[in-house]
Amino acid sequence: MTKTSPATRKPAGTTATAPVLNPRALNRATLDRQLLLRRSTLSAKAAVRHLLGLQAQNVRPPYYALAARLEGFAPTDLSRLMADREVVRIVTMRSTIHTHTAEDCLTLRPLVQPARDRELGLFRKGLAGVDLDRLAALARELVEAEPRTMKQLREALLAEWPGADPQALALAARCLLPLVQVTPRGLWGRSGQVALTTAEHWLGRPAEPAPAPDATVLRYLAAFGPASVKDMQTWAGLTRLRATFERLRPRLVTFRDANGVELFDLPDAPRPDPDTPAPPRFLPEFDNLLLSHADRTRVVPADLKGRSWAGNQAYRTLLVDGFLAGVWTLEERTLVIEPFGTLTTGRRKEVTEEGERMLAVMHPGTACDIRFGTVVRG
Repeated sequence: MTKTSPATRKPAGTTATAPVLNPRALNRATLDRQLLLRRSTLSAKAAVRHLLGLQAQNVRPPYYALAARLEGFAPTDLSRLMADREVVRIVTMRSTIHTHTAEDCLTLRPLVQPARDRELGLFRKGLAGVDLDRLAALARELVEAEPRTMKQLREALLAEWPGADPQALALAARCLLPLVQVTPRGLWGRSGQVALTTAEHWLGRPAEPAPAPDATVLRYLAAFGPASVKDMQTWAGLTRLRATFERLRPRLVTFRDANGVELFDLPDAPRPDPDTPAPPRFLPEFDNLLLSHADRTRVVPADLKGRSWAGNQAYRTLLVDGFLAGVWTLEERTLVIEPFGTLTTGRRKEVTEEGERMLAVMHPGTACDIRFGTVVRG
């Protein structure tokens, strides 16, 4: 049961007097808001909105992310939303692809545009002599005439600027314009190369003006809090959000983490007892739970830092008692689970049962085995 002491309902005050939340307390609060402490009855669309989008570097992670979080979820739920253009795949936070509701696509992308502008500076050398306003207008014309792959976009833009770096031209178009991946890319059980058009064209409505970040800060705290200013900046890929938090301070409460860092939160947000049980969960690679805080120790124990990554590759992760405890993969029809430490007999049984449930949701009617072993790297 969620417990919130009367002291935590006071307006945010000084860091020195704010209560301390240890990693386990932060873990349970974050899991609750991430719909991982217990499965939610939210619809797939409502969950995507609540979570401010799902990391979608690959096609399947958003589906596995919702399977871990929702009661009664089926992959067709999200696939249908994508086919109906109620959710889309677009580059937003941290310059990575996310699955967002159509409404969030049209507002969050303008919000993070300053980060896309900074990214543009990384390849200005390859854009020498290129009129960026002209590039944006031409790219829009091209992709709205018909969806284009990045290769097609590169070739078309190179015809206009033959002396420029072709890769820089296409990436500049992606930074300057809100380009969504059109279906069938992203649909469950379907294949399709990445083809792009503008969000406005795909959704049939104009983008919203860039909103003030205040509302997004409150939504971030509802999905990822309690959190520091740096935590949200890490999630969004933005800088200079301190002024927004200060403006909101009278509406928030504050805590400290074990290192004395100030954490902000919504007064009535759930902060469960740290001893609340947390069942095992199988998460996809790049799940936002592991990527949306500057200090990840609320989910990743310090001694396991880096264990879910190899170079630029992220592995699918296993949570046990709310914390990173292993990685997993599907090898043909076998779920291979690699714990990072020894699991008790009881924990092993819980993990196996959760694995069986995940397989039944994501691969119904398919006979799959489960074994504990080593996940193949590379």
